[in-house]
Amino acid sequence: MTVIAVIGSQWGDEGKGKVVDFLAERADYVARFNGGNNAGHTVINEFGTFKIHLVPSGIFAQNTTGLIGGGVVIDPAVLLEEIEMLNKAGVNVDGRLWVSPRSHIIMPYHKILDGLYEEAKGAGATGTTRRGIGPVFADKVSYNGIRWTDFASDMFEQRLQVQLVLKNKIIVALGGEALKFETVRDEYRGYYAKLNPYIKELFSLVQDGIKTDKTFLLEQAMGTFLDTDWGTYPFVTASTTIPSAASAGLGIPPKYINNVVGVTKAYTTRVGAGPLPTEILDTKSAEYEQFGEVAATTGRIRRVGWLDLEIIKTAVLLSGMTEICLTKLDVLSGLKELQVCIGYKVDGKSVGYTEVDAYGLDKVECVYQTVPGWNEDISKAKSFEELPANAQKYVKMIEDAAGVPVKWIGVGPARDETIRR
Repeated sequence: MTVIAVIGSQWGDEGKGKVVDFLAERADYVARFNGGNNAGHTVINEFGTFKIHLVPSGIFAQNTTGLIGGGVVIDPAVLLEEIEMLNKAGVNVDGRLWVSPRSHIIMPYHKILDGLYEEAKGAGATGTTRRGIGPVFADKVSYNGIRWTDFASDMFEQRLQVQLVLKNKIIVALGGEALKFETVRDEYRGYYAKLNPYIKELFSLVQDGIKTDKTFLLEQAMGTFLDTDWGTYPFVTASTTIPSAASAGLGIPPKYINNVVGVTKAYTTRVGAGPLPTEILDTKSAEYEQFGEVAATTGRIRRVGWLDLEIIKTAVLLSGMTEICLTKLDVLSGLKELQVCIGYKVDGKSVGYTEVDAYGLDKVECVYQTVPGWNEDISKAKSFEELPANAQKYVKMIEDAAGVPVKWIGVGPARDETIRR
């Protein structure tokens, strides 16, 4: 039995979708265990280009079964759109995709409240995706959530009535318009009717898979430093993002996780508010323009910065990373010199990531090491030896700092543009 967790070692957007897509060819099950449709994973393969938010990115491997665990919160409209998109592209998911009935459902009031809360915070806004993720997780832990299991009886309508009484008062108080019970009830009854064929209790399936030596590929949403506890709180997501979340979110005991692949971008990006110590603030610089990206979920321009080895080293220790998949190395081609953050200082004293909070991290002084870049186009490289000498040194520098090997290197966005070492 093999259980491989694929996590992002930074603030998300590291390229986990691509990694899961090419690792899935040897997996019996690919699973999402946390988060919701606030995480967008981009996959480019022979079927086309896809931006996926809920369905596991490994679903394209035809011998694989996709699982969406109870730790994932679900916007049913988004899930139905993805199922339809995949089926139209020739990736039939019927009988190959199962959703836990324990999953909590994003309701219309969650999305409305997400936006109203952000507006009410003004300059102190967290920078959420406004997809209702925070409010639905808040309802989950405050016993106000609605799950797929509630639809099997009249419990759904009972719980919805109670929640609308509570939520409409808050919505109206914050300047919004109250929701109507019948409208929400009928809409979500319709979603359930379409998604019911995909809803299945996953516990016995997962446990049987462990007993019969199946291979599981676990796909994290978000990134390590968006974790509720270990991330840059309050500029984080609403769920646990480290591999141990697979136990609560899918039913796999932590002791069965054999490998943790840390997907690491060759530079650093972040979407929304929160500290980014190595951020390149000069928006007219060549580096800023070269690193510039657009987020798959929100369409927002990502903030960009130099590679930060301090957070990579912390992610290795926190999540038990056993190997690294380095992505987007090709984006660095053409830069004469590269800056790499090798540590932080506060008032001249060296500090680690865990020694400062989010507000302190925003004020640390980065200690940079300047390393030579390369001009060559590396997108056609098929082996480590084909990379320019300076690109090889860059990879080895990351290995030395992290203490774990770089097993894969992304030299382009497509599945086959990956060097396996």
